[in-house]
Amino acid sequence: MKRRSSFTDQSVTYGAIGATQAPDLLRYPPEGYRPAEDSVKIGSGRERFEKAAEELMTWGVQRGAGFEVLDVTAGTGTQYTGIAYDAEGAPAAGAQPHTEQRFAADGTPYLAAGMTATLRSQRRFGHHDTHVLVVYVIDEPDRIGFAYGTTADGEESGEESFVLERRDDDSVWLVIRSVLQTAGGARAVVAPAVRRRRRELTQRELRALHPAFV
Repeated sequence: MKRRSSFTDQSVTYGAIGATQAPDLLRYPPEGYRPAEDSVKIGSGRERFEKAAEELMTWGVQRGAGFEVLDVTAGTGTQYTGIAYDAEGAPAAGAQPHTEQRFAADGTPYLAAGMTATLRSQRRFGHHDTHVLVVYVIDEPDRIGFAYGTTADGEESGEESFVLERRDDDSVWLVIRSVLQTAGGARAVVAPAVRRRRRELTQRELRALHPAFV
């Protein structure tokens, strides 16, 4: 099975939706955005991949990195299949609904395109909320994951993806890609602190699915 779904009807705070899928993201990011890619090996074998996939697709990275995941709304799962053409060269297909829903062993539904959530992190003085929309989902035999984008003004705007890969040598890797812009205006003075927190967060996210931390 190979499934790709996307949902972009709801407003996000950036224009380059799906940019984390671009193979040349690190060389040619959207103007004004900083790209990043990090990866970590978290084991090997089909069983390890399946277990990590279940954790990943039920917000395991976010919870493992210290977020509370709040206000989750169900996604539509709408799948965009691309444009197919008939024998005369006329468009023959477009957006199609994808009705299949996957669940974890405990019945928790997997993330779906169009799902929204609030990611709450604790700060020294209270908490900070980041509102996100799942903009695409990848579900392939040896590759599974998702990306979300920001939906409200905050310290950063942009997109982050979390993809689990089972490679040819049977090793299992978590790959995290992001394309983010730090808020300008009065908030620009705290940009160095925001970028430092981002690097610390990415390191926690990379560890979240490792067997030693689960």
